[in-house]
Amino acid sequence: MNLYLISVLLFALSANLDNFTVAITFGMRKIKMNFFVNFLIAVITGVGTFLSMWIGGIIGRFFPASVSNTLGSVILILIGLWFLKDFFKKPQEDEAGQDEKVNLNAMLKDPEKADLDSSGTIDVKESAILALALTINNFGMGVGASISGLNICATTIFTFLISMFSITLGYRVGRGCIPKSLSRFVPLISGGIVIALGIFEMLI
Repeated sequence: MNLYLISVLLFALSANLDNFTVAITFGMRKIKMNFFVNFLIAVITGVGTFLSMWIGGIIGRFFPASVSNTLGSVILILIGLWFLKDFFKKPQEDEAGQDEKVNLNAMLKDPEKADLDSSGTIDVKESAILALALTINNFGMGVGASISGLNICATTIFTFLISMFSITLGYRVGRGCIPKSLSRFVPLISGGIVIALGIFEMLI
């Protein structure tokens, strides 16, 4: 496996950790997800990755290659540190009235809220909103990855494929009664992977 492919895989894995833990929660709560919902989330996540990297590519054109690589790497490391900060900060109680509207951040912290009508099934509308939350969460990482030199097409394809796999695997793992408490470690793992990607891109 060459160094280029390692970078792409690190990005795709980190970008889909949230997908994995969301699917675990759905599996544990027996909230149904069909193949089309999984596919739609993967498509929206892939499109979001492409757009964020496209914007990063435009930004990168204003800098020499060496500067772009360093800048992109620094952005990735800072995003990774932000994820770590999210893990170590103390949980705060939801603000009053938060449940009365769609809150994308709350949806990622408590994936059950993605089932807006409490039907026990994630429909097309709910999956699109959930995918939007997942995509926004990874937007800055896509910009940084593109500036550091990752190929847009290859990264988008891998992000799509690993999204399909991670949601399927996460749902099955969740059905096996994995403790929901483990999901709190996602920011820690994701932050570590993104920091490793930033350092890796800076060195190659």
